[in-house]
Amino acid sequence: MASHGVARTTGPRTEERRKQDLQKIDKYRALEDGIREEVSNKTYSPKTFQLTTKLLELNPEYYTIWNARRRCLTSGLLSRPSASSSRSRGLSSGSPTNTSSTSYADALSSSSAATTPLDPAPRTTGRSGTTADEAAEDKKYSNEKENLEKDVGFLKEELVWTARLLKGFPKCYWIWNYRLWLLGEATKRFPVPTSRRIWENELALVSQMLTKDNRNFHAWGYRRFVVGALEREELGGKSMAESEFEYTTKMIHWSLSNFSAWHNRSKLIPRLLGERGADDKKRQKFLDAELDLVREALNVGPEDQSLWYYHQFLILNLINDVKQATIVPNITVEQKSEYVQREIDDIKDFLEDYDDIKWIYEALLEYTLALAKLESREATTSEKEDLKTWLTKLRELDPMRKGRWDDVEKEYGLN
Repeated sequence: MASHGVARTTGPRTEERRKQDLQKIDKYRALEDGIREEVSNKTYSPKTFQLTTKLLELNPEYYTIWNARRRCLTSGLLSRPSASSSRSRGLSSGSPTNTSSTSYADALSSSSAATTPLDPAPRTTGRSGTTADEAAEDKKYSNEKENLEKDVGFLKEELVWTARLLKGFPKCYWIWNYRLWLLGEATKRFPVPTSRRIWENELALVSQMLTKDNRNFHAWGYRRFVVGALEREELGGKSMAESEFEYTTKMIHWSLSNFSAWHNRSKLIPRLLGERGADDKKRQKFLDAELDLVREALNVGPEDQSLWYYHQFLILNLINDVKQATIVPNITVEQKSEYVQREIDDIKDFLEDYDDIKWIYEALLEYTLALAKLESREATTSEKEDLKTWLTKLRELDPMRKGRWDDVEKEYGLN
C-alpha cells in the first residue's frame, strides 16, 4: 500500500520488537490512568500538568488531555486576573517582553522561552510619611507586576512546547486549538503591547511553517485567524489586507498549485478594493491583472485544478454569480460578454496541445452556458455542437461523473 506516493514497508516483528511495543503500551496506559485519577480527584497540580506533557508528546490527538492541561493552568499555574487589570494600571508602558529579537524560529530550536523582565513606567513610591493604604497599594502593584512576568514566561514556554509538537504533528487540530486558547488567555491577561507581540510572533511561526509546507491548509486557516486577531481594535490593530494580498502573491509565485493561497486571495479582494477606494477604472484594471495572472499560470500548468478554480471564481464574480461583492459591479452586460467570450477563445487554444485535461472541457462547458444565460438567449447551433463534443470528452475523461454530464445534456436539450 502507498500513502501520498510513498510505499509502506513492514518488516518481520521480532520478539524483541514485540516486548518493546508492550512496554510502550504499558507506559502509555500508566500515564493515562495517572491523569484520570488526578482529574477525578480535581487535583490540577504541577504533577498533573507534567503527566499531560508526557502523554501529549506521545499522542497529541487526545483532546481530553488538552482539556485537563487547560484546567491545570487556570486552576493555579497561571495567576487569577485581578479586578484592576494591568491594562489600566500603566503596566503597558515600555516593552513588557522583549520579543523583537527572539522569533519563534529561534524558539523552535530551544527548550524554553526566555522572558525579559518587565520595564513598567517609573512610579514615585517610598516617600517618607507613606500611609498604610499607599503601602498596600505599592505591594499590590508589585504583586501584579510579578504575576504578569510569571504568566508571560509560562505562556511563552507553552507556545514554544506546542511549536515543537507541531514540527512532528503539523496537521493535528488539537495542537492548533490549544495554541489559540493560549493566545486568547494572553489577550485577556496582558497589556496590549505584550499580547500583540505574542500574536505577531505567532504570525511569524505560521509563515515559517508555510515555508516548509506551503499547502498545509491547517496553517492557512490558522493564519487567517491570527491576522484577524491582529487587525482587531482590542490589540491596537489595523487592516492587513494589503500585506496579506502581497503574501498570497509571493506564495503563488513559489507554487502555482497552492490552492489555499488562491483561496485566501479571493477572500481578500473585496476588502482590498474597498480599502483602496478603487473606482470603476481601477477595478477593471485589477480584474484584467488577475485574469492575466491566472492565465499565465494556466499556460504553465493547465492540469492544475486550483488554477481553474480561481479562474472560475473570477468569471463567476464577473457575471455576478457569487455571494460576495463583485470586483467590477458597474460594467455593462455587453462588457461582461466580451470578457467571457475572450476567456472561452483563449481556453479553446489549450486544446491544440492538451486534449486530455478534463478541467479545460469543464471550463468551456460552464462558461459557454453562462454566456448564453448572461445574454438571455439559447445556445447557438455552433455552441450546441461544441457542447456535445465537450460532453463526450468529459464522459471519457471523467466517467465517475457520467450522471452529471447526462443531466447537463438533458437540461440543455443537447441529446
